[in-house]
Amino acid sequence: MAEGNHTVVTEFILLGFTDNLKLQVLLFMVFLLIYLLTLVGNLGMIVLIRIDCKLHTPMYFFISSLSFLDVSYSTIIIPSTLMTFVAETKVISYTACTAQLFLFCIAVTAECYLLAVMAYDRFIAICNPLLYTVIMSKRFCVLLVCGSYFMSCMNATIQTLFIFHLSFCNSNIINHFFCDVPPILKLSCSDTYIADLVHFTCATVLVISTMLLILISYVCIGFTIHKIKSAKGRCKAFSTCASHMSAVTMFYGTGSFMYLRPSSKYSVEHDKIISVFYTLAIPMLNPMIYSLRNKEVKEALRRILITEMFAHSLFILQWITDRHISVICHY
Repeated sequence: MAEGNHTVVTEFILLGFTDNLKLQVLLFMVFLLIYLLTLVGNLGMIVLIRIDCKLHTPMYFFISSLSFLDVSYSTIIIPSTLMTFVAETKVISYTACTAQLFLFCIAVTAECYLLAVMAYDRFIAICNPLLYTVIMSKRFCVLLVCGSYFMSCMNATIQTLFIFHLSFCNSNIINHFFCDVPPILKLSCSDTYIADLVHFTCATVLVISTMLLILISYVCIGFTIHKIKSAKGRCKAFSTCASHMSAVTMFYGTGSFMYLRPSSKYSVEHDKIISVFYTLAIPMLNPMIYSLRNKEVKEALRRILITEMFAHSLFILQWITDRHISVICHY
């Protein structure tokens, strides 16, 4: 469809990583393996927290919410990325690209807010242990998660409207493996100053506000831990925060590098690698961080495995007994 001397873009082409066929096959297998590990790890964490009553606490409610987000934005990105490795035409429609950007923005923004909420949860647990169950009630925890999603939807709506209000003409080739903000802004034939400013402002406000809450929470936690006289008590208090601190460092480190800068500073090849880390690697690593470094999760997993083994042993024993009785009765 023509508009002036330009052709209006109705679909985009995702370049992905390479045109080398052998390398595409290798990357397809690697990405598929990462996606499967992400699904198994995060869904396994959700199921484990759901079925073990000892994990029905605010902290694990937030961890299961984080696992759900990791599954969500991996599913938003990876299936379409896998298609770029096997499909002859790496085409994504204008509508699908808009939806992918919108949903991805919701998931990533919600993860920022949720990591801040988890820091606040640790602050209350360590600095106000006697009031913990009163303050972090089930209703309040649900409100915190719902509030995170509400703010995420607002942020995603604002950014998506400003970005896709621009005109895209002539070139429709996105030099990336999914529809992300910086490479899309590069394609516009309109003045992107306002859209770029809105994106930069939203990202800056999001990161600074959530990081500020996380830093204040951990400063207070640090002072409280320092006052604990017992070395064992200090170690136990610190261990409850170690997993969350690792997740925050990885997520904010890569995310800040990607989005806290104008699109003019965008470097395609380097940022593809960074994007792989925070869209693929972090969702895969989070369940490992929260399980391998968490004694309660490991104990819950052991209880579930022992229960399942016992149940299967009883089933096999019952089957053998029934067969034996049937043979005796036959004779």
